[in-house]
Amino acid sequence: MLRAWRDFLIEVDPDIITGYNIVNFDLPYIIERAEYLKENQFAQFSRLKGSLSKIKQSTIQSKAMGIRDSKDINIEGRVQFDMMQIILREHKLRSFSLNSVSAHFLGEQKEDVHHSVITQLQNGDEFPRRRLAVYCIKDAHLPLRLMDKLMCVINQTEMARVTGVPISFLFTRGQQIKVSS
Repeated sequence: MLRAWRDFLIEVDPDIITGYNIVNFDLPYIIERAEYLKENQFAQFSRLKGSLSKIKQSTIQSKAMGIRDSKDINIEGRVQFDMMQIILREHKLRSFSLNSVSAHFLGEQKEDVHHSVITQLQNGDEFPRRRLAVYCIKDAHLPLRLMDKLMCVINQTEMARVTGVPISFLFTRGQQIKVSS
């Protein structure tokens, strides 16, 4: 499973890696899981051959958002476009779960599968695995639909162009970098 994800990156060669909370959960989980399985060369997600992606703890501090602990993952040549970070920065909502955000903007929610039953569904026959597959597909598709509906790629690209900073700075730095640039 892990190897298939990395092979997909190499075959498709995307400019943007997106999802919901990928920076603080999905990517660190994949990297840590590969390390646990002793797949030491697995985390080669960047466009630079032989460059291993590493997790580094960081703290983001700004007047608008306060102090937040985050994780930095180096993936040279690709933008990590975490929809959760965009929603947190640009919208005032009661809840920032993918379910709540999707309901608010798209009128749609995730499939209802509790994390405690995922292993049981995976170990079942074709019908429980189908339920798990639908859950996974929807979990990946909703952030893409949010990105499209909210025109996030266009907005972030234009903001980076106008302010003269890389797109990654819009996610990892505060307002001052845009002003000083």
